[in-house]
Amino acid sequence: MMTKEEARERIAALSSALEQHNYNYYILAKPTISDYEFDMMLEELARLEREFPEFLSPSSPTQRVGGDITKEFKSVKHRYPMLSLSNSYSKEDIEDFINRIKKSVDGEVEFCCELKFDGLSISLQYENGILTRAVTRGDGVQGDDVTTNVKTIRTVPLKLHGDYPPFFEMRGEIVMPFESFDKLNEQRIEAGDDLFANPRNAAAGTLKLQDSKEVARRRLDNYCYYMMMDDLEERYQTHYESLQAARQWGFNISNYMALCKSVEEIFDFINYWDVKRHELPFAIDGIVLKVNNYEQQQTLGFTAKSPKWAIAYKFKAEEVETELQSVDFQVGRHGTITPVANLSPVLLAGTTVKRATLNNEDFIRQFDLHYGDTVTVVKGGEIIPKIIGVNFDKRQQGAEPVVFTKVCPVCGTELIQNEGEAAWYCPNSQSCPPQVKGRIEHFISRKAMNIESLGEGKIEFLYDAGLIKNVADLYDLTYDKLFGLSNDKVSFKEKTAQNIIDALEKSKSVPFERVLFALGIRNVGEVTAKTIVAEYHDIDAIMKASVEELSAINTVGEVIAISVKAFFENPVNLSIVERLRAAGLQFAKAEAPASDKPQLLAGKTFVVSGVFTNYSRDGIKQAIESYGGKNASSISSKTDYVLAGDKMGPEKRKKAESLGVPIISEADFEKMIGGEDATQEKTSETKAENEQLSLF
Repeated sequence: MMTKEEARERIAALSSALEQHNYNYYILAKPTISDYEFDMMLEELARLEREFPEFLSPSSPTQRVGGDITKEFKSVKHRYPMLSLSNSYSKEDIEDFINRIKKSVDGEVEFCCELKFDGLSISLQYENGILTRAVTRGDGVQGDDVTTNVKTIRTVPLKLHGDYPPFFEMRGEIVMPFESFDKLNEQRIEAGDDLFANPRNAAAGTLKLQDSKEVARRRLDNYCYYMMMDDLEERYQTHYESLQAARQWGFNISNYMALCKSVEEIFDFINYWDVKRHELPFAIDGIVLKVNNYEQQQTLGFTAKSPKWAIAYKFKAEEVETELQSVDFQVGRHGTITPVANLSPVLLAGTTVKRATLNNEDFIRQFDLHYGDTVTVVKGGEIIPKIIGVNFDKRQQGAEPVVFTKVCPVCGTELIQNEGEAAWYCPNSQSCPPQVKGRIEHFISRKAMNIESLGEGKIEFLYDAGLIKNVADLYDLTYDKLFGLSNDKVSFKEKTAQNIIDALEKSKSVPFERVLFALGIRNVGEVTAKTIVAEYHDIDAIMKASVEELSAINTVGEVIAISVKAFFENPVNLSIVERLRAAGLQFAKAEAPASDKPQLLAGKTFVVSGVFTNYSRDGIKQAIESYGGKNASSISSKTDYVLAGDKMGPEKRKKAESLGVPIISEADFEKMIGGEDATQEKTSETKAENEQLSLF
């Protein structure tokens, strides 16, 4: 039997050796022991840590295998805000960027060209060489703490070695390699689950899983690309120098970088990777250019949204030809029928594409689609496959045209088409299975009721089992009804059943505007639901409001008003609402805390566009509301002011001018709310943040 001192020494020795072997394998790609030897050392370490738990460290190599469950991901404010990058799509954009840089700084300018990883941005905090926190980008101001899950990623060092600073952050991109992505989707096919559309979505979904052991199984990867600390420019002169130092401490830094001084050199790098990107084991969607010198970066500074010293060049969408084999017709939760093309499998932008949306009947007619056609497919925004053309020279003689169905493919009901709309609908809203299940899935979704323990597979099982036929039935579920249910896809064991009951109870505190959104009223999205609730504070008032009264709400309009009125005139919907009310859901707006600001903007509606000097976009909207004003997402005749910052959208400006809506500047706004005194606190806060702004 080992003594405590012997165990402490052996644990320390094993930890140090495993950290070095992990670095050799994942960072240097030069393993010095076999996988079997590594696993045996790791197993010994785990056994010793179980026997002597007082010596278990948060940075132990055993923490990478996962096992902890995260019920809720805590929201954390970034120490250094995570900004986005300006995008460019042409050589002219890059030339303009370089010329602007050279006019603004002294001396020769060198650019660091890097791959633009197509994944999920992450901020990694290190104190005294130990990973203490990992936070997603979120809205740039705050994100979610995902430390437990990030610890399972082998290319994220848990403990550093070398001459590292006492505190700093590394910004990186978490990606799912193609090999891991393909393996995951193969597993989901076997399990009968929906497939992930692309590695980016799979990485994002994986990072928010509650079970860190499952995260570890999916084999995510991480590449770091920027360092943050208070005295960064005092420690290093250039961005490239800081990354090379980080590599020595244990970080996974891309080998694919180049230092360039001219447009020609930059485009040699861009053109090379536009071709070679398809040989990489992970997805990229462009190239990032950064001014290399930190002093020049400081001179150039930032806008409210992005650094002025960096830009992203986005690759054009890849196109491929493949065969249109058949067409399925899918039913959405509102009964909308969407045609989906089944394609001969083809590799596109790093993933195998088998299906593409055909939008509606007009789309099929526009392209004169026939079965067996050779079609050109792209990924819209590098995500959603879509057909952009047909090679008529390859059309087979006697090919049958694609004809849009006239009956629901699931329940057989004859379809209807509203006047002036291209879409066809199944009117059997109360009994058509995809519509019913779709509304329930929408109801439980994160932005609606956020009932995390339920999901698409469980909803389908409960529906097929006859336990739920509408959203109100969810609140009639009990532990006894759920426990023991199972099929080949899902199993309601003790913990699963209790988690569902707990999540349903927790959802009863969800605020009214999200409940209204969760009801799934056609045309009523998150923002519209919030706007309606701001005007009519409870469900009874909304149900009593006429179409004219609802239409009078800024940004609502007649189409939405008719949808709302129709929903609440349906006896089935009214019954569901009453059952939800009886279950304890929130159907009235909570009293907002009184603002301590003078209500100088009471009765005024603003549309915010562009970026600002003293405010973030959300910050200036909050200021409008704290002084009694209202925010709207689009310009109408009911808009009082358009508050325009830098880079205001040209279409918004054009619409404001056509409607005669006054366009005011940030300075005009500050005068309206009292000038410098009213914004002094916000201004000083923003300036302090701007001194420490970061990429992503």
